[in-house]
Amino acid sequence: MSERPQPLKAINRLFEGKEPWQIVTMTASSVLAIVFAHSLYNAQESLTTRLRKEFFRWLRQVPIVRRKIEEKMSEINSDFRRDVAKRLAGVTLRRELPDIGLSHEQIIEEINDHVNLGAYDWKNGSVSGAVYHVSQEISKIACEAYTLTAYTNPLHADVFPGINKMEAEVVRMAINLFHGDEDCCGTVTTGGTESIIMACKAFRDLAYSRGISHPQIVVPSTVHSAFDKAAQYLGLSVKTVPVNPDTMTVDVDKVRKAIGRRTCLIVGSAPNYPYGTMDDIIALSELAAEYDVPLHVDACLGGFVAAFMTDAGHHVPVFDFRLPGVASISADTHKYGFAPKGTSVILYRKPEYRHHQYTVTTEWPGGVYGSPTVNGSRAGGLIAACWATMMFVGKSRYVEMTDQIIKTARFIENELRKIQGMFVFGKPATSVIAWGSNQFDIFKMAEHLHKKGWALNALQFPSGVHICVTHAHTQAGVAERFVADVKEVAAICLKDNASPVQGKMAIYGVAQEISDRSLVSDITKYFIDSMYYLPKPEDAEK
Repeated sequence: MSERPQPLKAINRLFEGKEPWQIVTMTASSVLAIVFAHSLYNAQESLTTRLRKEFFRWLRQVPIVRRKIEEKMSEINSDFRRDVAKRLAGVTLRRELPDIGLSHEQIIEEINDHVNLGAYDWKNGSVSGAVYHVSQEISKIACEAYTLTAYTNPLHADVFPGINKMEAEVVRMAINLFHGDEDCCGTVTTGGTESIIMACKAFRDLAYSRGISHPQIVVPSTVHSAFDKAAQYLGLSVKTVPVNPDTMTVDVDKVRKAIGRRTCLIVGSAPNYPYGTMDDIIALSELAAEYDVPLHVDACLGGFVAAFMTDAGHHVPVFDFRLPGVASISADTHKYGFAPKGTSVILYRKPEYRHHQYTVTTEWPGGVYGSPTVNGSRAGGLIAACWATMMFVGKSRYVEMTDQIIKTARFIENELRKIQGMFVFGKPATSVIAWGSNQFDIFKMAEHLHKKGWALNALQFPSGVHICVTHAHTQAGVAERFVADVKEVAAICLKDNASPVQGKMAIYGVAQEISDRSLVSDITKYFIDSMYYLPKPEDAEK
């Protein structure tokens, strides 16, 4: 008779002399320990994060704590609603359909009133990002294209083949801009967030096909929050890698350490939203090739600037399909592509990846149903408006406008570096310049600039402010006026660093100090609620 294997001998010795109940207990405990360890390994959040959340969840159940939180949240919610009521004061509020439809003139008049309700002069370059050009001729051609195609739907390819053709052409033009070959492919989406969700969905499903049951994405801490949204929607876990505090680009060595058997995607930004710096895509591409892991390049914000920078005479590192590790790229046509809001492109190196983006239902009584993106029905008008914009602007004008944008951004960057008490984060790669201060509260500066009519973006961890330079800022005198206002406000902040920050900018400073991030999440939800709030007459009286 053959001798028992060594593992079985060890198990027999372990249980030798034990009572049956002891054997059962030890076996059950071992199985539970293995299951628990497996759940920890495959969890979407780290153990530290889950313990912290559990602690604060318990703390919020303490009656006195719960009561204080509820009182403060009620106050915050009321403040948000009061702000809305102030903005809408004197404006007709419509809660029900009119018995008789309004006239064309009435509708146009009310639309104009609504467009001008905001507090910022975005047409004259006072807003960071948001509106990427103010050219009437570009807007005119886009709007005319949308008018002609407003009721088309590319879902019905046999009914509207021309819309499908325009989408295919937008995708191919974008592929060529990012140096893709004939195998590269993609789709038009409704914006950068959908492009990112689609990339995450594609590579999650690719991971499933390779036997990975709990896929994980590895992202820089500066990556766009759309990746967190994608993870929440798609059941992905996220491994966040810190950035170098000097360059504000991802630590490539730490990305290497973060890659594991569950990694379905690594991400680099070109550039990132907070600081406008570009991750080392060349190094990330080498990692992707070494570990056979797809690399997604998020070029949503500045992709349609970076694509033209070399032709405009400005340096930009290689970040696109010329790098073999780059599996996909997202870039927003509705930003520096100057198309109307509602379009972006997600591009893939090969059709296999795009196939994993699709959803197909084969057993539905309504027939076999397949769609390329999140939406089934899609706005053909937006695709047509995007196509028309790209056709109208053309390469030479894109290059010219890119040159103007980059020159304006470099002027602002160089001038900000000269201002006492401030520093610029890292090296801006395209059009975003972020700055902070070690000598005064940077949110106080943002508050003062807000009073001067500038709408800027606040940053946290660390505290900062950024401006996203658009073609609107290239108008005569805008950049000079901005720099002069920053210099003036910096001098004020250096002299008076004791008074507290007021208004909405105070929220950013306070929010960073709240350990229980679920409270920050709740406050944000109330703010989003306020965007759907229509005051009643009795609310106005209160």
